[in-house]
Amino acid sequence: MALPVQTQAKYWIIATAVLVALLWFLGDVILPFVLGGAIAYFLDPIADKLEAAGLSRALSTALISVGALLIFIIAILLIVPTLISQAVSLVNTAPELFTKLQTFLTERFPSLMDQDSTIRQSLDALGTKIQERGGELVGTVVNSAMGIINVVILMVVTPVVAFYMLLDWDRMVEQIDHMLPRDHAPVVRQIASQIDTTLASFIRGQGTVCLILGSYYAIALMLIGLQFGLIVGFIAGLITFIPYIGALVGGILAIGLGLFQFWGEWWALGGVAVIFALGQFLEGNILTPKLVGKSVGLHPVWLLFALSAFGALFGFVGMLVAVPVAAVLGVVARFFVVQYKEGRLYQGLAGQAQPDDE
Repeated sequence: MALPVQTQAKYWIIATAVLVALLWFLGDVILPFVLGGAIAYFLDPIADKLEAAGLSRALSTALISVGALLIFIIAILLIVPTLISQAVSLVNTAPELFTKLQTFLTERFPSLMDQDSTIRQSLDALGTKIQERGGELVGTVVNSAMGIINVVILMVVTPVVAFYMLLDWDRMVEQIDHMLPRDHAPVVRQIASQIDTTLASFIRGQGTVCLILGSYYAIALMLIGLQFGLIVGFIAGLITFIPYIGALVGGILAIGLGLFQFWGEWWALGGVAVIFALGQFLEGNILTPKLVGKSVGLHPVWLLFALSAFGALFGFVGMLVAVPVAAVLGVVARFFVVQYKEGRLYQGLAGQAQPDDE
């Protein structure tokens, strides 16, 4: 005999509360395991295709790990130092950029930019604040990322976790399936399949889109000669998962920097605008339809709320799990909406079948 609904609900609520409590108390301790699980999930389709080609799971995992290690080493040696250097330089250059902006506004609108005007004082304060807070932020990130303990954990534990999770991924899924309550197994499998489709479309598909666009923006801006092209491309690619926001933020930042660097060289400034216009065209017409599809169902506002809420509650780990959790909650919410619309509460007496007229 199945457990009463109230008892089942109590157990599910307790399980959810325990999971939230673990995230809350463990915090950054579980960061390598979250990253390792995400990497394994991202790479699992590649391992499946190698298995289908005749390789064993162990050999497939080994080949993927060696390839990922080579890419990681190349990124560490060639890209990351330049990225950090440009980020620090951009923060330190902020006051100079604001000084140039003041000069530009003074020449064009002298009445607005006298010494005692609100705009002048605001720009002075904003430039100083960006340098102070930005420098603190970059310094904190660099120091925390380069701390000996964090480096050891992230660079040793994360790849090991990713390797073993990728090796045993299918086995873990099978074991979890065996643990499902028998009465609810079909429904749970259905919801899990929808969640997997959503996560695969968003994390794998959108992650690939972010990587492609970030690389495109960075390379194109550096080729055109923009001073902080690499960091601008990195920022634009990183937030591309929010529709239009990545191109908008990156475009405004790139054109703003280009105004100071390319003033009078309108071809270069126009080239920056063309780069982001072409990026939007590629994203909207080629990359997103091919790699992501239309099955994601995650509204940009819902993504922003999830990132803000989980970041505030659980810190950096919360931001990492925000998108997957948002996808899961979205799928579960849609399932319950369907159940609600099929139920008596929604349909009432009007939804009951009427007897045929005799």
